[in-house]
Amino acid sequence: MPHLLVVEDDPALRNALVRALRDRGHAVATAATGMAGLDAAVTDRPDLVVLDLGLPDVDGARILRMLRAVSDVPVIVATARDEEGEMVAVLGDGADDYIVKPFGAAQLDARIKAVLRRLGLPDDADEPLTVGGLVITPASREVTLDGQPLDLTPREFDLLAHLAHRPGQVVSRRELLAEVWQQPLGGADKTVDVHLSWLRRKLGESAQSPRYLHTVRTVGVKLMAPDDRAAS
Repeated sequence: MPHLLVVEDDPALRNALVRALRDRGHAVATAATGMAGLDAAVTDRPDLVVLDLGLPDVDGARILRMLRAVSDVPVIVATARDEEGEMVAVLGDGADDYIVKPFGAAQLDARIKAVLRRLGLPDDADEPLTVGGLVITPASREVTLDGQPLDLTPREFDLLAHLAHRPGQVVSRRELLAEVWQQPLGGADKTVDVHLSWLRRKLGESAQSPRYLHTVRTVGVKLMAPDDRAAS
């Protein structure tokens, strides 16, 4: 599953992009300013960055030049600016592609996959994620447990898929709120706990007798196959 970073200051567009790209099997993180995006690109090392130019703190073209000084991460510029001169300049500064707003999610997804293929990077957005008897298929948003389909809500699916991408690793509630609920400035931990409780019920387990979802007190939660749990 490719990890994407979307740097976009418009909250409505940013959230729409996140939903659309996750529906297409990508893991997506976001930043609302240029400097926050630069920090996330360097620190978290995503597979690809989708970068707006009209950012509130630093122009995206400058962010691109700063990023290129320290990283070769693929960058697709997504902007309302359609002047040929600016497009040529940005591509010359190291952007891998340039797409003009408004655009459809399918077009952006196709360009992301094309850039990843062109650069020889893995494009496994449609590949199922398997954790023990759990099989999560991002492309169709389907989940089976021991061969039987699970009926999950969209939020439950997003939560499970996020955890399944990092099996055996503890994921904090803060990260889940930011990446699944799009609440980077914080939110109610109870929201995460309630959805985990619903998810556990559908997995046939409980917090007291976990099989897949294991709470690490005061830290977060991790998804593990039962066999991995027994071996640890």
